[in-house]
Amino acid sequence: MDSTLTIAEAAAACGVTVDTLRYYEKIGLLARVPRSRSGHRRYGDAEVSWVRFLRKLHATGMPIRRMVQYARLARRGDATYAERRALLEAHRAEVVAKLDELTTSLALIDRKIALYRGAGDGAASSV
Repeated sequence: MDSTLTIAEAAAACGVTVDTLRYYEKIGLLARVPRSRSGHRRYGDAEVSWVRFLRKLHATGMPIRRMVQYARLARRGDATYAERRALLEAHRAEVVAKLDELTTSLALIDRKIALYRGAGDGAASSV
């Protein structure tokens, strides 16, 4: 019994489109995916986990070019741990800065909502 997934199944499992999986492979984010005898891509647990990780990097704002850099380093093996860690640490710092900015913005929005709740009709500032 084959425990691998078709491209459509893998796309669904990762929350991406089939085109995204093909694109990831084309640009080097995903190493060449194993093929069935008929030439169809077959995704295993490792590929699915990797794509899910890439989606987290993307969701946190990592640019594709930096994701490709990380993927290339990962394929080179253990000798690149320090470089990969540095890349992730730099990205983490960017994410923390964005979170701080979002937290400040959210607090401002919450204050404005509270103002409108307490103001009734027309008593709140126009800003």
